[in-house]
Amino acid sequence: MAEITGSEIIARCLQKESIKDLFYIMGGPMLLAEATCIKEGIRMIDVRHEQAAAFMCQAYSRLKQVPSVCMAAAGPGVTNLITGMANALIDCCPVVALGGSSPLSQFGRQVFQEIDQVELMRGCCKYVDRLVNLKRIPQQINFALQKAISGKPGPVYLDCPGDMLYQKIDENLVDWSFAGRPILDSRPMGDPRQVDALIGALAEAKNPLIVSGSGVIWSRAWTEMQAFVDAAGIPFYTTPQGRGVVPDDHPYCFLSMRSAAFKDADLIIVLGTRMNYIIGHASPPRFGPAAKIARIDIDPPEIAMAARYVDIPIVGDCKAVLGQLLQGIKGRINPDKYAGWRKHLSDGEAAKRSSAGANKLQEDGDIHPVRMLEAVRDFAKRDAILCVDGQETLNYGRLTMPTFSPAHRLNSGPFGTMGVGLPFGVGAKVACPDKQVIVVHGDGSMGLNAMELDTAIRHKIPILVVISLNGGWTGDPKREKPGRDLGYTRYDKICEALGGYGEYITKAEDIRPALERAQKKVDEGMVALVNVRTDYRARFAGVAFSDYST
Repeated sequence: MAEITGSEIIARCLQKESIKDLFYIMGGPMLLAEATCIKEGIRMIDVRHEQAAAFMCQAYSRLKQVPSVCMAAAGPGVTNLITGMANALIDCCPVVALGGSSPLSQFGRQVFQEIDQVELMRGCCKYVDRLVNLKRIPQQINFALQKAISGKPGPVYLDCPGDMLYQKIDENLVDWSFAGRPILDSRPMGDPRQVDALIGALAEAKNPLIVSGSGVIWSRAWTEMQAFVDAAGIPFYTTPQGRGVVPDDHPYCFLSMRSAAFKDADLIIVLGTRMNYIIGHASPPRFGPAAKIARIDIDPPEIAMAARYVDIPIVGDCKAVLGQLLQGIKGRINPDKYAGWRKHLSDGEAAKRSSAGANKLQEDGDIHPVRMLEAVRDFAKRDAILCVDGQETLNYGRLTMPTFSPAHRLNSGPFGTMGVGLPFGVGAKVACPDKQVIVVHGDGSMGLNAMELDTAIRHKIPILVVISLNGGWTGDPKREKPGRDLGYTRYDKICEALGGYGEYITKAEDIRPALERAQKKVDEGMVALVNVRTDYRARFAGVAFSDYST
């Protein structure tokens, strides 16, 4: 009878679960598991920081709407994952992390790298588990993947003690029946009474509005959402992470009228997104106090514990409920009903765009970051994946760079984590190798995971990185913020030193030609970086997400 180790069981199970790509840093006690994954044909992408591995998984999952897997060595390797897992939790993303740990049989004796990793992970994961029986490893791995993607998605941690990894068992004694068990693709429909109540509210409303988020992406409901928008004639707005589910240039999208639309709407349909600070909790003063709130979400506690009372709660999958609504509005809702509402928003947008000084940048020195972002916008392909990270870069980018495809806009999300941009870009390109991937970074946030340039270059993952180099963290016209200044780092030289292509730009008219030269190198298989010196005085002055700002 052939014997097999716990490590080999893990690798075989991941292969049977159709895991194609895995992000990790090598180290004990995971070495045999990692080596066996390679033998099983899994593409193993070793990164420079475990945090980045989790971020890469997050981008990968968002684009493919499947669970993704990362690995880390024991102790500090696992604790380095925590920020990435916390970001995935707040962003509702199905990242599955396998972490090596000290031998279970020796726990409590202060052995090498001993710390209770399960408890550390419990607060930043949807579910945690620990290997305790070799026979059950296939079940535990399958359960981890099922838990991660079912219902409201979220990260899962699986602790792998060293003695479980290197212990041997007759392979015929392992319960392989769970390995590769299909992931349950549940599409719960909404209560028909509540769906009908929403249709009734639409019939009474004069100024309805849709506010959608990532739930539309996870349920792959973008076709149904666009069909509903078209059939009902309702203006829509998406959260930053939900951009692209309906193209930003759709005629019912009025981006510059967001604040006015929120205040004037009398019916707000919150579709697959949380009522958190991103949308002002859907509460006054950002939203009208008399507006009726309808909410569609797959997670009952999200609705029950909303910051504002939900008048029409619908628990269900976005794709399924939108299908119900599309059937229900036939003959009852005509898009002409809201023509005046749409015209009001359209006229307001046109007035803003044509007002004195609109779209005019004050530049008497370094390049304004919006000038750089407009150059990226005009250069990017329509279906490009944009990974945006920073403060001014992120804020200006929300208004400047549109998105036209579902899940093709990645940013730090509701947790506001800095440093996600470059790892997101790597994960995105691994998930979608045929798409143009552009990482747009602030120089401060770039420094957090800059060595992932090395990961991309070593593994031949060709991405284009564009940096707004304003000399430090955030815009600071008065140069008064403590710890703000970082200097004008030549990230282009760093990229060149690691084997990539770099350019340094100080004039606005040189940005587009540099992007074209850089993309040509990307098309040849290289990593390219364009470092654009921007104005440190440029400070975003739009709607604040919080009561404080850096």
